[in-house]
Amino acid sequence: MSLPPVQRFESSEGHRIYRIAMEAFPGFIVYAYLLLGAGVPMLIDTGSGFGNSNDHLLEGLKAVREAFGEPLGLKDIRRILVSHGHIDHFGGVAFMVEQTGAEVGVHEIDRRVLTAYEERVVIATKDMRVYLERAGVKPERMASLLEMYGFAKKHVRSVPVAFSLDEDTPLDGMRFIHAPGHCPGQVCIHIGDVLITADHVLSRITPHQAPESITAYTGLGHYFESLRKVAQIEGVRLALGGHEDPIDDLYGRIRDIRASHERKLERVQDALREAGEPLTLTDISRRMYPDRHGYDVLLVLEEVGAHVEYLYQHGRLAVCNLDEVEREPNPALRYGLV
Repeated sequence: MSLPPVQRFESSEGHRIYRIAMEAFPGFIVYAYLLLGAGVPMLIDTGSGFGNSNDHLLEGLKAVREAFGEPLGLKDIRRILVSHGHIDHFGGVAFMVEQTGAEVGVHEIDRRVLTAYEERVVIATKDMRVYLERAGVKPERMASLLEMYGFAKKHVRSVPVAFSLDEDTPLDGMRFIHAPGHCPGQVCIHIGDVLITADHVLSRITPHQAPESITAYTGLGHYFESLRKVAQIEGVRLALGGHEDPIDDLYGRIRDIRASHERKLERVQDALREAGEPLTLTDISRRMYPDRHGYDVLLVLEEVGAHVEYLYQHGRLAVCNLDEVEREPNPALRYGLV
């Protein structure tokens, strides 16, 4: 596929920020950012490490040298900051550590995703199986969904982490804002009047949500709290996400994202009203998104599940098959309106 060219941005304090595109997975673009002028040269995110992602990153760094005249060799990159522990952003870390010798930093909640990756895959897959059972996924579909869940996870390996991206510890003029919800250890990076939002705020889509019942520090409640936190940062002229386009109006975009989720919460309740009976999460997902197939089915089950969980946490839904829940090991939960 044709990738967007490297793009240069500058903060109000003179930091030079280069956006480098990679194909994380077939047809799916992710961005890394090379930051110069804030202490030692550093790279924010590394792509997935899958397919041609590593080559695309190296080509982007070469373009920074040749097209923008930055005298930067790979060994000059001394730090790699990981915005959050999702594969499309950290899967290339081990490769880039080999290329650069750089130290790696990530928020402490996502630290073990990098340092004990194999453990994380086992635990996360088990949690996903339990979740899908409670969602009402039939046994004959379970294997294929779990296979899709793990398809791109096998090429990644654990790496050491040298330091934490801590809200209370600025680094070379950068401030880190912990913004869980989309991912437990998601951080936004504040540099002058620029905010690198990674996957917390994107220009077109609402970042994917998954329920806290699968992974702690995810869930729509945490995400809403993080949106409020980021909206209180003053003076952001430009926001740069891990996907899609730069954002010129961060505060307006946050309002739009919040409104989009409020509409989804209403759609969940509408689905239950129209059914007139308790529904499983699978039932609700099919009513809201009837034409999804393949990996999108898994994404829908997570996204709808995050909204169902939020409504349940806030007393707007009830579990209606308590006798079955008490009697059976892990039955599908059936939800109704309160």
